[in-house]
Amino acid sequence: MPIRELTSDDLDACLDLAESRRWGREERKWRFLLEGGEGYGITDPDGTLVATTVLTRYGARTAAVSMVLVAERRERRGLAGRLVRHAVERAGGATVFLNATAMGRPLYERLGFRVTGAAAMHVGVFGGEAAGVSRAAAPEDLKAIADLDAEVAGADRSAMLERYTGFAEELRVVEDGRGGIAGYAGRWRNVANTVVGPVIAADPGTARALIADLAARTRGPVRVEVADDRPELAAWLEARGVAAGMRTSDMVLGAGPLPGDRSRFFAPVMSALG
Repeated sequence: MPIRELTSDDLDACLDLAESRRWGREERKWRFLLEGGEGYGITDPDGTLVATTVLTRYGARTAAVSMVLVAERRERRGLAGRLVRHAVERAGGATVFLNATAMGRPLYERLGFRVTGAAAMHVGVFGGEAAGVSRAAAPEDLKAIADLDAEVAGADRSAMLERYTGFAEELRVVEDGRGGIAGYAGRWRNVANTVVGPVIAADPGTARALIADLAARTRGPVRVEVADDRPELAAWLEARGVAAGMRTSDMVLGAGPLPGDRSRFFAPVMSALG
């Protein structure tokens, strides 16, 4: 069963596989990832897609591996390991990172990934008020947003951000008082909730203000992924009805740290992208 590239024509098959593993049919998320990344899969002799992963490159410096799924009937046959190794080879020397569930973590550790942190998915109806300090992003803000993002992420994510402007329901910025941008954040609709992310800001107060301005404008539950080294943000969300749920581990391949300035990184676009 050779590894093959996935395209948007494989979207329904990816959704079927995800649903069979109780991941849900996150169609918008899968489409965004497949259109901006490199999808790889393994197909059974009967034509059924039984394993997947997606590699998303950020220039030549970093790359994210995500959507590692194997059909239940094909578990423990090395398919996930084959796909992740293939994605790492395709990354061509970039620093590769991923977000792991408790079930997937042992596999990634065997492949050389190490845990760099942990996070919890906070989900709930936001019970706070808007801060009123941000404004809607304008098309002319995109370069400044991309420049700020590159400083914080340590890699060029401008291609992803350009696609994100059409994917997100809303993108907001906070100005720095000198005509620049001190932070930005967005929200996008998933199946059962609205994800607030990314959130990049100069300080925790600005991050909370951006989240409040987005979450207060959202009907239904919001979801924010918060790292364990942000206890003040986690407590602030908990106090407003957005409670911690499923926990995951952030992992990086090899000994080196992720580049960039993580002190200004408060929430990812999604766990699949960082």
